[in-house]
Amino acid sequence: MSPKKINVIKNKILKIQWEDESITELELKYLRDECPCATCKGETVLLKTYRPPKPSIITLEMYEIKNIEVVGDYAIQITWKDGHNTGIYSWEYLKKLENDQGDSKTQDYKPLI
Repeated sequence: MSPKKINVIKNKILKIQWEDESITELELKYLRDECPCATCKGETVLLKTYRPPKPSIITLEMYEIKNIEVVGDYAIQITWKDGHNTGIYSWEYLKKLENDQGDSKTQDYKPLI
């Protein structure tokens, strides 16, 4: 399933309307905190696992979208205002985040700045 339309609402929510007319809404902070790239989530190479430390400096730009580009027919790449852009969010990953968002205790975000 592919999106029909992707919008950023009030610089807080990524809203995706899918081909079947269903809607996914993800908070930008949650989306950025769940960035799937190796820098954010870590990676395993030759049985060695790298886990990145939590960011020590948090800025408003980390949670604001500068640009969204479609990657092939399977994902989007988000460029955040702080310059981070290595996360590729597949359609399946976005749907998983939607499902996990309701279960996440970290979803009740309070402003950090």
